[in-house]
Amino acid sequence: MAAPDTQPKLGIVAGGGGLPGLIVDACRAGGRDFFVVGIEGHAEPVRLADVPHGWIRLGQGGKGIELMHRAGCKDLVFAGPVRRPGLRELRPDARTARFFARLGRAMIGDDSLLSAVVDEMEKEGFRVVGADSLLNDFLASRGAYGRHSPDRGAMRDIDRGVEVIRAVGALDIGQAVVVQQGIVLGVEAAEGTDELIRRCAALHRAGSGGVLVKLRKPGQERRVDLPAIGVGTVRLAAECGLSGIAVEAGGALVFDRKAMTALADERGLFVTGVTVPE
Repeated sequence: MAAPDTQPKLGIVAGGGGLPGLIVDACRAGGRDFFVVGIEGHAEPVRLADVPHGWIRLGQGGKGIELMHRAGCKDLVFAGPVRRPGLRELRPDARTARFFARLGRAMIGDDSLLSAVVDEMEKEGFRVVGADSLLNDFLASRGAYGRHSPDRGAMRDIDRGVEVIRAVGALDIGQAVVVQQGIVLGVEAAEGTDELIRRCAALHRAGSGGVLVKLRKPGQERRVDLPAIGVGTVRLAAECGLSGIAVEAGGALVFDRKAMTALADERGLFVTGVTVPE
């Protein structure tokens, strides 16, 4: 690895949640120079108040590129979730409108769109890196995180969840599914994981609780939109009657690992990393 003072300046495209702040912390700890481009309505202003940054709204890709070039960024990372808007909400600038025109039907799927965005940034001269390459300690590990482990029934539900995500993920639909006693209670779509869990609470069956399974879609661009869990995921899963959470070992991010594990132990949930064959 290069010495901190020789690392290229990092541009951080900041969406919601705590991931942008974690990357900022990693840059500061390693002495790496950085600049943040916050997406209005998604990135939290309080998290960017004391860091070098600029703001764009969704649809201002041209302005974002200009800001990062002006700041001298060479590497680029996308950090944090962004709700995908309708075209009328976007009001794209000229650069972004030309990009959309070239994409055509590729705009329909999230994976196709994100892969195209990565390609476009690389054509601009940026090297796009994954958040996991900057936060290696946050990658999900294999096996149980706390005192609780999935029993035989839960393992069958996990296997079923992996099977479902591989099928619907190939259609670019979602990264998460809730399965209980072999029955698919819900598949993540545009609403996100938290709303999936809430929706499935009303479908909970009598008997052992369901399992939330999160993993990458087949062929997903690894440098953007890795599945992630944290304390909030565990808290919501417990409130909604789930028995546990399974994530892809080496293919998902786990935030606040110590606090998340303590909460899972306290609430009687298992959290486990599972290996998924390519």
